[in-house]
Amino acid sequence: MAVAGGLGASRAVAEPRRGPTTYVLVHGTHSAGAFWMPIARELTLRGHRVVMVDQPGHGAEAFVPESCQRQDLKAMAVEPSPLKGLGLDDYEARVTGIVRRAARNSPVVLVGHSLGGVSVSRVGNAVPHLLHHICYMAAFCPSRALPTADACTAAPENANAVSPVELVVGDQDRLGVLRLNFRTGDGRELALLKEMSCADYPDADFRTFMAGMQTDEPIAAYAGRAVGRADSWGRIPRTYLRFGKDRTIATALQDRMVAEADALTPGNRFRVHNFPEASHVGPLGLAPIAEVLDTLAA
Repeated sequence: MAVAGGLGASRAVAEPRRGPTTYVLVHGTHSAGAFWMPIARELTLRGHRVVMVDQPGHGAEAFVPESCQRQDLKAMAVEPSPLKGLGLDDYEARVTGIVRRAARNSPVVLVGHSLGGVSVSRVGNAVPHLLHHICYMAAFCPSRALPTADACTAAPENANAVSPVELVVGDQDRLGVLRLNFRTGDGRELALLKEMSCADYPDADFRTFMAGMQTDEPIAAYAGRAVGRADSWGRIPRTYLRFGKDRTIATALQDRMVAEADALTPGNRFRVHNFPEASHVGPLGLAPIAEVLDTLAA
């Protein structure tokens, strides 16, 4: 059953587990566990267990600014956010707690999309013996050279990405969050958001995607260090789903992150699956993604 909310790399210490593989799916920025529903449904129908994580302040715990509901942009620029102060320690604790519970009954495959990649790396450092496989889906995979999501975004390989900076509402340092107005009716803003996320989608599918987005993401999540260590994270089998038309995490940046990870652990390299036509949120038909994820249980 899909729920909202590996044998380990060190096989000498991993205990045998029963039951089907559990996939723990971690969403990206301004998103929620429900983002994964189409993939979760397919994996469940293939006989797996799935947990779709809601990070703190997201999904069922989401904060919706009252001013956003009214589309009062002046008030929205100053309305306080309860997500201020949240960071990667909070995100890691949420995911690690779920992995610990899931691993009591079955092997765990941990998958992160976009900003969810920093949680994958953090959890891989924390509990490598509980993870059968880790997977980055067009996700940040920080390295010693690019230790944070902010550093990855600023890398020269990401120069042709589309930035939402002109859409930011309010002073992010004062609010403590990157606030975006996904309820905007402005045609120019909508075009930019679509180009960032899913330029190839029909407008109706883009609107469905937008309905699941939330205004606030804590800036500390982008600034937190999330470098995988060779002696922990680096022992876990890993896969990267490379999206060839990603305008948020440019494909050149994806390639650099994979290369730097492989240089750290040349004996345990990424298995890369290329989706040349995919935008940042993935192909509209998600069956090929589920097909690849299904193989990670082997």
